[in-house]
Parts: sequence; structure tokens; C-alpha cells
Amino acid sequence: MPAQVGAILDGTVSGITNFGAFIDLGEGKTGLVHISEVADDYVKNIHDYLKTQQKVRVKVLSIESNGKISLSIKQAALPKKKSIKPATVDWNNPTEKQPVMSFEDKLSRFLKDSEEKMSSIKSKGKDGRRGNGYSGKKLRD
Repeated sequence: MPAQVGAILDGTVSGITNFGAFIDLGEGKTGLVHISEVADDYVKNIHDYLKTQQKVRVKVLSIESNGKISLSIKQAALPKKKSIKPATVDWNNPTEKQPVMSFEDKLSRFLKDSEEKMSSIKSKGKDGRRGNGYSGKKLRD
């Protein structure tokens, strides 16, 4: 199959450099897979992903006028199924039944919880565990 932009081809890793890998596509054609196109993950060392003479599947990204072929291994992989479906919520049938409370009941519960939290904070201040850096001394001009 001739190399065309968008085509997915099988090739063999013929050489590895610190910036990518050369892929032999057959028929005397060679392309380059840049290190950023090897895997979806960050590739620090390309030798962790590819070996010489390894068979790989690549996608042709571009073919320049001088014959250079740009390839991608990660784009040639089968697409992963991504389910980006919003959660459905049935507002009329909640899973946990909340007790029906009037506004006044909710307000009194809130005030009670708030007072408990405030008294807890105030008691920590008296123990000296919390300080604001103020020693109580007056500063002179």
C-alpha cells in the first residue's frame, strides 16, 4: 500500500534516536515517528517503548515535498472508547430520603452546628494551640 496522508501502515523499527524512531515502511520508504507520537504517556526514554526490528503500526501524518514522511504510533492505535455521558439524576426519586424539614428547623440546625464549631475554635485559642502572632504588647512609635 503506498504511503498516503491518513493511511495506517505496518512497518519495522529500523533505527532509534533520542528524538524518535525511523520506521521502514517497505518499498524503499522510511518515515520518522517523533518521540511525542510514540505513546499517549510522556516518553522520557524511547527505548522503554520501542526496540530495533520491532513490528509497529503507524499512521502517516504528513509527506513533505522532499519525501520526508512523518508518522505516529499513538494515532494508529485503535481509538479508546470514551464515555463522556453526563450523569442522569432523577430529582423526583432521590436515593436517600431526607426528612422533610421546615425552613425554621433547618435554620435552627444550622445555628446549633455553627455555635458548636465556633465554641470549638474559641476553646483552641485559649489552650494556646492557635495563635495569630500578636503578643499583646503595644508597639512604640
